Order: sequence, then structure tokens, then C-alpha cells
Amino acid sequence: MKKNTIGLYLGVGLTSLVHLAIAGSHTGSEEKKPNVVFFLVDDLGWTDVGCYGSKFYETPNIDRLAKEGVRFTNAYAACHVCSPTRASILTGKYPATLHLTDWLPGREDFPFQKLKNAVINQNLPPEEVTIAETLKELGYETALFGKWHLGSKTDPTEHGFDLHTPYSVNANLGRRGYLNAAEIPGFEGSKEGDYVTDRLTDQAVDYIEKNKDKLFFAYVSHFAVHDPIQGRKDLVEKYRKKLQNHPPPEGPDFILEGNPDNPNNPTRENLDELIKLPEYANTYKSYPNDLVKIKQKQNNIEFAAMVESVDESLGRILDKIKELGIEDNTIVFFFSDNGGMAAMNGTPQREKKFDELDGAVSTSNLPLRGAKGWLYEGGIREPLIVKWPGKGKKGIECNEPVISIDFFSTILEMIGESDKVGKDVEGKSFVPLVKGKKMERGPIYWHFPHYSNHGMQSPGGGIRDGDYKLLEYFENNTVQLFNLKEDLGEQNNISASNPEKVNELRTKLHQWRAKINAQMMEPNLNYVGDKY
Repeated sequence: MKKNTIGLYLGVGLTSLVHLAIAGSHTGSEEKKPNVVFFLVDDLGWTDVGCYGSKFYETPNIDRLAKEGVRFTNAYAACHVCSPTRASILTGKYPATLHLTDWLPGREDFPFQKLKNAVINQNLPPEEVTIAETLKELGYETALFGKWHLGSKTDPTEHGFDLHTPYSVNANLGRRGYLNAAEIPGFEGSKEGDYVTDRLTDQAVDYIEKNKDKLFFAYVSHFAVHDPIQGRKDLVEKYRKKLQNHPPPEGPDFILEGNPDNPNNPTRENLDELIKLPEYANTYKSYPNDLVKIKQKQNNIEFAAMVESVDESLGRILDKIKELGIEDNTIVFFFSDNGGMAAMNGTPQREKKFDELDGAVSTSNLPLRGAKGWLYEGGIREPLIVKWPGKGKKGIECNEPVISIDFFSTILEMIGESDKVGKDVEGKSFVPLVKGKKMERGPIYWHFPHYSNHGMQSPGGGIRDGDYKLLEYFENNTVQLFNLKEDLGEQNNISASNPEKVNELRTKLHQWRAKINAQMMEPNLNYVGDKY
């Protein structure tokens, strides 16, 4: 039976003494287990990193990590919004299995919905065993720095973390913002104007130094680069100057996207003509027929500054690990919880002026389609880098698909404790890929029985199996099929010409949903039709 843990501020007390005894029990012939640093960024898109293709944002430390480890090009979040992915990382289970399939507390129902949002767990269920709990039982000190967002009535210290800081912030920063860490309880010692990302890094670096002679699991879960989109002022000025001297990217600033499950969804050619009309060109909002604008350029200087702050954070942590002489015994993961916010967050009634857009939409996910909150690759494909000194490959690219439920099994195999992976864990260890070997991952699934808070997409789900990806939408049972090897941007829906492949993948998707008892949506009895 799972045992809840008691949070102790810096791991001081009986629990830590037990950990120390376990960690120090290694004989000279026994290999010491490695430390684990899991560096998680919020809302960072696949191409928001230099080594993944960004030409505007500067990420030298992330790029350095890629040269020292394995850079995955087909890594996925288990959901296109944050809370479900975070639950999958910690438990090794699909969000649909956990019945935690939307951000918490989730979007309310609206009369224009044909279906009602599924009712989800509002907290990470206490019976679920997390990677932090498992590592803690194996003698690790465990700490969570930053965002939890897995329920306001449960605390990270009840799920295996000795320490959570800042203890006063469960989810996003909201109106508190990034520009004055001194206002946030848990950031004691901050000066007025200290930047939140920097203070979070201060605490992580201090923790690593204090625990350098122990085994530790540091889960550095940044609030950045989630909105509010506020960069550190010196970096904002840097990118303001850079933008002035940066050749403007070709193409439009925004394009219109429709809802693929809407029978009246216009063609790409029609959308490109519509956006030229004054009612579209001079406004930024959701439009009739489920149309929304998607950002096409990485030119937001506030967001660029946020990305570089996160990169600086990783650099400081890597430098500290090296300075302390524990680099060769520390595994580092770098990941994001969902795609970049290229579509505005909100309801159909929300509208922004053009001089407010840098605060409403952060980045472009090109060449990927879509954004955070969408089942297209722009919402779910993430940057992933894994550094495993002495055992993993260095400076290679891996194109095999993996997903966030796989971290649990992977970490435990890396530390030599595969037998601690519970039978109910759904993820698969991708250790062979980190070692440069081949591995057949098998199908990857998504399930989102909700209306997205980012663009007017229908609820739906999906499966990736090999090069093929099938999306199924729940309002009108529309399907889309893409060959990602040939069509990374998901512009060519080949479902009509490949009925056998559609049937094959749809059958697998439905069988998976039935196996895990995935929640399905009920009709909305208060449905009133068009939202405009």
C-alpha cells in the first residue's frame, strides 16, 4: 500500500538519516546510483530551441546539453495542456487512465458545446505511486522546484517530495507575474524586482550543492515560459535590438485555422483569402465557423527573453553539477509539458488589440501545425534531451517516437531498479534509444474529452503508430490521417485514400480506450447551437 510522505524543508530529520544510510551503504565494488535532474519547461514549443530550429531565440546551454546527450526529434507530451502531461511524467500512466485529462481545474461547460466535458479528478489521486515516492524509498532526497498544478487539495510532499518551493504557488503565476519574486511566499531573501525564473534557479542550485554527497532527485519544474508573457527587462531590451536588426521572416504574421470537425470548415485557399478581409485582418479573436488565428513568426521579444532566462537556468544548474564534481554521476532530462502557445487562450468572446498580442500569443510552432491545446503536432511534439554520462550516447539525434509516460520506467532502469516499476505503469523504458540502440516503442495514444481553451477545436483523440497518425474528433466523428514522415506539417489529410489504414488505427484507438476505461463525453442537454 502506498504511504504518504511528510515534507521536510531541506530533507532534515529521520527520513533523511535513513536516506543517508542507504546512500552510504555502497561498497567499493558496488556502483553508486546516479542523481537525477528533471528540467521541465512550461509551454515551450518544439522549435523554440536553437538546436531544434529557432533562428531568433538564443539557447546556448540547451544546445550544449544536446551535444552532450541524445536529442529526440519525435518526443511527445501525453496531452496538449499541462496538468495531464505532468501527471503522466510522475506516474508513468496515460492521463485517460488517471481520469485527469484536462488542466486543473479545467474549462467550464458552455451552451454552444454539443457535448459536456468529462468530469475529471481534481487532484492527483493519493493512491498513485509517483517517481518521487519510488526514488525516495530507494534513498534519494527529492525536491520539486516550481509548478505542481496537480490539484489544490493535495501537496507535492504528499506524493514523495521532501521539499516544494515556492510552497505558496500550486499552478501558474497568474497576476503575480515574473517581475518581482519578493512578492511570492517561499522566495524569502529575494530583493524587490528579482525575476522569478532566476530565484527558482537560485534555490535549485543551492539544493544541489547541499545534497552533493547524497543521492538526489531534483525536479526543476519552471513556471516559464507560460503566460503572463513577461521577460526579464535586460533580456527584453536585448531582443528588442535584435529584432530591429533581424531580417523579418517571410510569410504572414498569422494564418486562419478552422475546426477540422466542422462540416463547414473552409479550404486552406479560402482561409488565406478570408484573412485579408477587414473583419479578419484588423481584429484578433475567435471568429464564426470556429476560425482562429495562429501565430506564424517567432518575433515576440518578451517571450524570447523568457526562453533565454530558462536557458540560463539550465546552464547554471549544469555548471554547478560540474563544479561540484558530480557531473559524471548525474542524469539530466530536458523536456516541455505541451506545445507553444500560438493560438490565443480564451473563449469566443475574448478579443485582443494588436498592441496586446505579445501578451496573448507567445510563439510559432512552424513547421508544425497547430498550437498548445491542439492535437496537431504543434500541440504535443516536444523538445527532449537526455544526458546519461558514461552510458548514454553523446551528440546524436534519435527519431524514434517516445512519450511522457515513458520517463518513469526509463529513470528506474537507468538507476538499476527496473523491478520497482509497477505492473500498472503504462510507459516503456527508452533506455535502448539513449544508448543508441534500436527499439520498437509501439503505438502512442491521446485522449481529450474536453473543449480546448486554446482555439475552437472539437474534443478528440489520436494515435501515432509508425509514421502514421490518426486524429478522431468527437462532435461529428471526423477523422484525419497523416503520414508524418512525408508530411510533418499535417497539411495533407489522406484518410479518404487510405480507408484500410484508417480502420486499422481507429480500431486500435477504440480498443485502447475500452481497455483503460477512458471517459467519454455525454450530450449537452443545454446545447443552444451556434456560439456567435
